[in-house]
Amino acid sequence: MIDISASKVVQVIFQAREGRVAEAELRQFIENLNEDEQAHLTAIAWVGRGSFEAEEYAEALATARSEKTTPTADYLMGMPHLPENLEAGLDAMGVDVEGEEEDLL
Repeated sequence: MIDISASKVVQVIFQAREGRVAEAELRQFIENLNEDEQAHLTAIAWVGRGSFEAEEYAEALATARSEKTTPTADYLMGMPHLPENLEAGLDAMGVDVEGEEEDLL
């Protein structure tokens, strides 16, 4: 269902929490993801903020692909509460966020 590794999403969460300190690294990390991974990252954030339910993930993913008008890094970095949305999205999708975070530390 999710076609981006949870560790990559958690890496974005960590960097987004760093704020301006890690802004350049976060932008580069997102830009280096392939288009499919970027769409999944956006869909996970949308599920996390409540725009879509976890059961509507396929629709969120299709919307992320079809409605992309700006670079994904610009869009996501402009999203209020990005790390919280990604964390909630992963959780809604059944991913053990704490376990993934511990694996990266």
